[in-house]
Amino acid sequence: MAVSPRIPVRLPLNQRVTWFLTFCVKDRRKTLAQPEVWSAFRSATKRHPDWHVAAAVLMPDHVHVIARPMKSRDQNIANLAAALKRWTRLGFKDQWEWQSGSFDRLLRHDESVQEKWMYVWMNPVRAGLVAEPDQWPFWFADSELG
Repeated sequence: MAVSPRIPVRLPLNQRVTWFLTFCVKDRRKTLAQPEVWSAFRSATKRHPDWHVAAAVLMPDHVHVIARPMKSRDQNIANLAAALKRWTRLGFKDQWEWQSGSFDRLLRHDESVQEKWMYVWMNPVRAGLVAEPDQWPFWFADSELG
C-alpha cells in the first residue's frame, strides 16, 4: 500500500505545531490498560529525539497522544506513531499487536489543543471506566500542553 505524501504544515511561523494522534490495538482487543504496558508506553513517549509528547491517554484498546515536533515543523507524525508503537510493544511479544496505521490531525489553534485534550482526558469517563478523569491511572499531561 502506497503512503500518500504529507501536505506541508501551513501555519503562521509564530504558531506552535501540535498534532493529535490516535492508534489502536489490532481487533480492538482490550489489552493496554495495565501497569506494564503503561510503563512501556511512558518510556516510549520520552525516547523520541524529534518529538515532545505533551499529553496522552492510554485506553484499553487505543491510545491518544498530543505531540509537538522539536526540530522541524514538517516532521512526519507517522514516524512518531510507528516509534511509539514499536517501543511500547517491546517485551510484549505474541500477547497483542497494533492495528496498522494511525489517525492524525494537525491542531490549528491553541484553543483546539485544549479542547482536544479535554475530550481525550474525559474518554475514560465516557467509557464508564471511572467516575472522574483523574481517577484513570493511564494518562499524563505536562506543562507544555497549553
